[in-house]
Amino acid sequence: MTKTVGIYGGSFNPVHTGHLIVASYIAQWSEVDEVWLMLSPLNPFKAKDPELIDAEAREEMLRIAVEGNDILGICDEQLSMPVPSYTIDTLDALSARHPDTHFKCIIGSDSWKGFSGWKDYSRIISEYGVIIYPRPGYEVNPAELPEGVALVPAPCVDISSTFVRKAVREGKDVSYFVPDDVADYIAANRLYKNNHANYDITDK
Repeated sequence: MTKTVGIYGGSFNPVHTGHLIVASYIAQWSEVDEVWLMLSPLNPFKAKDPELIDAEAREEMLRIAVEGNDILGICDEQLSMPVPSYTIDTLDALSARHPDTHFKCIIGSDSWKGFSGWKDYSRIISEYGVIIYPRPGYEVNPAELPEGVALVPAPCVDISSTFVRKAVREGKDVSYFVPDDVADYIAANRLYKNNHANYDITDK
């Protein structure tokens, strides 16, 4: 039987509770069976971020965050693809690898505003479908959405990875902002203390 999986991409630098709340909501209150958090090594719409730590560490934090969860998983497809990776190419590659799974693209309402600038955006909509979740300050009118695009009223949690990194640098307690085991991993590896932490980011 074909299952439907939502692909929720991001740099997850680091993954935080806002990401997980959105992913869990969509997995339980939309038409998908599971949500896979897809680690993106480099967003083609963003300049290289000097605070972007090694993909290996970000992937490990994702694994820690979703361990034991039956409806959330991680996807490392883009890590083996040319950089920058484009969503349509990733969805095509995933579909080829998992022929019994239908994939949908999950994006925030902020990304929807510029979605027409994405590579083969119309094919993403027509062949895969798009799920939009709310982001603060970016309203979307469901009545204006084309066929194949749906808005889900996921909780709007205004936490960012930038906020978490800044809090870590300032010595704040990031409990409740990231899962406890992720907080322990960040502390044990001294991540985000001096932007680059202990990882080589030259090719990320």
